[in-house]
Amino acid sequence: MKLIFELTTPERVVEKKEVDGITVPTQAGEITVLPGHIPLVSSLKPGMITLHLERQQEYLAVSGGFLEVQPNGRVILLADSAERAEELDLQKVEEARERARQALEEKRDIDEVAAAAAISALERELARERTARKYRDLKHRPIAN
Repeated sequence: MKLIFELTTPERVVEKKEVDGITVPTQAGEITVLPGHIPLVSSLKPGMITLHLERQQEYLAVSGGFLEVQPNGRVILLADSAERAEELDLQKVEEARERARQALEEKRDIDEVAAAAAISALERELARERTARKYRDLKHRPIAN
């Protein structure tokens, strides 16, 4: 039995495929959805999504949004933004994280709204960095015979 997974942002359908399971970062904590999961609606927080396939895993970075697990085995994620791990350039992500960190430092004591936006940007970049590092580390790991 498989799940039908779909990840959509306002700009595009990022991924649509059958999977064995999905691990997602929700506001209540990280959860794994497997076939037969109860129906659920939850908000996402910035983090890494893991798609569990037969003999491998795929990773995506998401900045927030909503998760819906339907009774028919469909899992729909509506994300503010999302990227596949292979789309991420680690060096550019690290630079964006540093810019977000600096923006937070500058705005922390000045304006609560600007500070909240800076915190959100930093969380998004940290999720992207974690996903890019995971992909890079797996790509460079020796294959066991």
